[in-house]
Amino acid sequence: MQPSRTSDISRYLENWQDEIESAFLYRTLAKTEKQPALAEVYRKLAATEESHAQFWRDKLVNAGYPVPRKRIGWRTRVLAKLATWFGPQFVLPTINAMEQVDSHSYDMQPDAQDTLLPVEERSHARLLNAIASPTGQGMDGGTIAQIEGRHRATGGNTLRAAVLGANDGLLSNLSLVMGVAGADLAGNSILVTGMAGLLAGACSMALGEWISVQSSRELYDRQIRIERREVEEVPEEEEEELALIYEAKGLPEAQARSLAARIMANKATALDTLTREELGIDPEELGGSAWVAAITSFCLFAVGAIVPVAPFFFLKGSLAVIMSLLCSGLALFAIGAGITLLTGRSVLFSGFRQVIFGFAAAGITYSLGRLLGVSIGG
Repeated sequence: MQPSRTSDISRYLENWQDEIESAFLYRTLAKTEKQPALAEVYRKLAATEESHAQFWRDKLVNAGYPVPRKRIGWRTRVLAKLATWFGPQFVLPTINAMEQVDSHSYDMQPDAQDTLLPVEERSHARLLNAIASPTGQGMDGGTIAQIEGRHRATGGNTLRAAVLGANDGLLSNLSLVMGVAGADLAGNSILVTGMAGLLAGACSMALGEWISVQSSRELYDRQIRIERREVEEVPEEEEEELALIYEAKGLPEAQARSLAARIMANKATALDTLTREELGIDPEELGGSAWVAAITSFCLFAVGAIVPVAPFFFLKGSLAVIMSLLCSGLALFAIGAGITLLTGRSVLFSGFRQVIFGFAAAGITYSLGRLLGVSIGG
């Protein structure tokens, strides 16, 4: 096989695999999406991706290369499972980020130059970004109302927050446990310190999250009250603002003014739309529940923090320290692998990088604990 042909075959295979995995994800989103209109959008996206996969499959067939059996990668399967368990909004920011990165992947490929592939990929990226956007860019008021409320409650990228929350608990408590182990190998001392670190860290994270979300809710509520008063007292100015917002989103002036006038004809609809469009707030969620955010933060931190402490419930001395490091290393690698869902990097690279950084932090605190222990012990 000629070098250039080998390169083409590799590119065809990579494109084909990317398209079948994208189609698989969109089919999953369509099945799990509760809004019928939005589910239909996902089905159409999946159908387009399947036609793209067929395009690259035909390229492989024409090149005389046997088409492999369809196999969905682990990263795509994990995202699909998370969407099934927690809903599309849980993984949508991650999928959107992936789509933005891939939106120009066909621009410079000669096989795609005279096709609709580059245009359709860029269109997919814009559409998915509009769905994931808090303000539903470029969509009319009705579509915004259907799509918008589902993403504020996640506080951005929920998947990212879950991974990093567990990582914070694991790293901080591993460092604490190793610091105490360096000073004193008594199992009871390490166990008590580790559990105290778990509770203190988890409570601190929960309280901080509660204050953050509750403060945001109070601010949003105040902004909505101001917006309600303006709708009642100066509706003309609010209509002008809404029209300008739609013009900024790309609507022609006449269409923007017509849409704004229709929305302002109903004060309840007007307040809801202005709250979403002008303030970027979902009035139904107000940024989510402060208690849910606090409990979630507590649990995520605790899940990570219990890992380095658990061996000390059953073991003592050096063996407990070794098992703590082993369990923590495996957990750090798993977290690094989880991060690849967001970054797309190699599992081995991300996993071992996480282990190295975690053990480096643990080594520093262990050495410091050892030094202090020797100094105090005389």
